[in-house]
Amino acid sequence: MAYWDWPASDPTLSGHAVVCVHGLSRQGRDFDTLARALQPLGRVVCPDVAGRGQSDWLADPMAYQVGTYAADMVALLAQLRQQGVHTVDWVGTSMGGLIGIALAAQPSLALRRLVLNDVGPVIQPEALLRIGSYLGANPLFATQHEAADYLWRISSGFGPHGPAQWLDLSLPMLVPDPADGGSAAGWRLHYDPAIAQPFKALTADLAGAAARDGEAALWAMYDLITAPTLLLRGGNSDLLLPSTAAAMTQRGPQARVVEFAGVGHAPTLVADDQVQVVMRFLEERS
Repeated sequence: MAYWDWPASDPTLSGHAVVCVHGLSRQGRDFDTLARALQPLGRVVCPDVAGRGQSDWLADPMAYQVGTYAADMVALLAQLRQQGVHTVDWVGTSMGGLIGIALAAQPSLALRRLVLNDVGPVIQPEALLRIGSYLGANPLFATQHEAADYLWRISSGFGPHGPAQWLDLSLPMLVPDPADGGSAAGWRLHYDPAIAQPFKALTADLAGAAARDGEAALWAMYDLITAPTLLLRGGNSDLLLPSTAAAMTQRGPQARVVEFAGVGHAPTLVADDQVQVVMRFLEERS
């Protein structure tokens, strides 16, 4: 598993790390802007989850599950502690938030603070079907700008972004097409198309059943979390409903909720207001 490692601005703070974990079809470079802003707080580590970015692809496509990813992250945390990291905050977007819930529920891992970005124990089946409609399509693009336009069409829920911001988010999503011998004559998305296989059997009924089956287990883990928790929600999110966010303020760690207007699933944590909300929360010591 590859990860992007941003050193603390002040070396005396290198014993604290913020681990930032991306969503289902994304990669660790999503957090470039946030990582630079968080360096005054400590070291910032942004993994590429298995099958994405520069991490290896899995031999068994059905292993692309949160349980696998959580086990990988436990190994990462153990490595960080061997390197002198004593305290860890977690920032997880969508899938990265689900991984964070699984880890924060384990007292032995002692996460200090938890940021959940537009995800909770109840995941709307309609959102799963929407994501499954494009996940693993593996299109070939003639240019990077063509690819960026495609990514915008399927990611407009991320909210408003300037052209330069969107290009910064899009370029790390692309790799040269292997069929072109590694040249830049064509571009594909960075992830293993097989990450889509767990979605392929989903119908509306199956998606609902999958959401219901996982809901009780996720709530049980959420209720075990004691770390102070910040829940970010896109005001137009189709994955995290207001009712779920409200319930999360009453159960478990009783999350503090901040909602961003004009954004769906999920806030990219690039805009200044989004970055500042995360920074202020992680700066709190009590």
